[in-house]
Amino acid sequence: MEELTQHVKDLVECLGGVAVGIATTKTLEGGPPSSDLRYVLPEARSAIVFAVPLDQGVIEPFLKKEDHHSHALNNVRTNTLASGIAFEVANFLTQIGHPSVPQAANFVYRADAQHSPKNEQPPIAHRYLAVRSGVGSFGYSGNVIIKEHGAAIILGSVVTVAELIPTDPLPPEDNYCDECRICQAVCASGYMSQDEKVTVTLGGIDFSYCKKHDHLRCDYVCGGFTGLHRSGKWSTWSPGRFPIPEKDEDFRPAIRKAAKAYVKRPKPKGGFYHFLMPGYRIENTCGHCQLVCHPNKEIRKRRYKMLVESGVVVQRRDGSRDVVSPEEAQKRIARMDPETRALYEEVRE
Repeated sequence: MEELTQHVKDLVECLGGVAVGIATTKTLEGGPPSSDLRYVLPEARSAIVFAVPLDQGVIEPFLKKEDHHSHALNNVRTNTLASGIAFEVANFLTQIGHPSVPQAANFVYRADAQHSPKNEQPPIAHRYLAVRSGVGSFGYSGNVIIKEHGAAIILGSVVTVAELIPTDPLPPEDNYCDECRICQAVCASGYMSQDEKVTVTLGGIDFSYCKKHDHLRCDYVCGGFTGLHRSGKWSTWSPGRFPIPEKDEDFRPAIRKAAKAYVKRPKPKGGFYHFLMPGYRIENTCGHCQLVCHPNKEIRKRRYKMLVESGVVVQRRDGSRDVVSPEEAQKRIARMDPETRALYEEVRE
C-alpha cells in the first residue's frame, strides 16, 4: 500500500494537482455526513483529495472589473480539470483492481430520501477531506487555503476501496489565516456570521471556521440574481440591483421574485450550466471570498480596495456590460423603460 499510495500521489501531480492528501474512513470518523466515504462507495476505505490552482494573473482584473471573461473561463476550466483528474485517478485504480469512484469538483448534490438537491449537500465534501489530510487549512470563511495559492484553488477527490496510507493535517502554524475578515467584508450577501464559529471533529481532531447563514444568501448573489452591495457603491459582475434581505427566511421569496427577471435578461456569451438555476445557464459573477484571500495580507488589502472602488455593472440590451460609477448607474437605470428596468431592480407602480 505504501507503493500504491505514492503512485497515486505522483499521478495526481502529473495531471496538474498541486497538493495531494489521503484521508481514510478512520481519519474522517465522527465528521459531518458529507465526510462519510461510504455514502458513495459502501466498501470505501480511503480517499485521495487534491487541489488545482486558479490562475492568479486573471483574479485582479476580475475584481477591478476590467476583465470578466478571463477569470470566468479559467474558473470553468479549472473545475473541469479537477473533475477530469478525479476521473483518471479513479479509472487507474479500478483498472488495477481497486474499485474507485471519482467525485466531481462541484455542482453535484445528494438526492436521497433524507436530502434534496435543493439543499446543495454534496455526496462528499472535498474540504473536509482536504483539511484532515493536510492538503490545506480552513480559512475564516470556511474555504480551504494553502500557503502557495491562498483560497484560489479548486478541490477534487476520489473514493476508493484501496487501503491507502493517510496523510496528516497541516500544523496550525502553517495556516496563514489571521482572521482579517476581508473575506467577510467582500461578501455582499452577508453569508458569514459576524462572530460565531462552528467546529467539526474529524478522526478526533477539531477544525473551526465561521458559521454561515442560510446558503440561499450565496445562491442569490453568487448565482447572479443580484449583485449591488448594500452601500450602493460597488457590485459583483451581476447587473441585478434587487434588495438583499437582512433575514435568512426572506431569501427564498427574494430569489423566486428575482428569478422571473433573471431568465428574461439578455445572456452574455460563455458561462456554464447548473441544473438548479432557472434556464440552467449561469456565469461567474462573484466568488469574492475565495479570490481576495491571498497568503500575503497586503495583497488581500489591495484586492479589497480594488473591489470596493471598482464601480457597478449595468447591462446593455445586447447583453454586454458597462462598468460605471454608482451615480452613472442610477442615471442609466432611471432612463430605462419600466419593463426593461424591472429586469434589474424592483419597480413600484
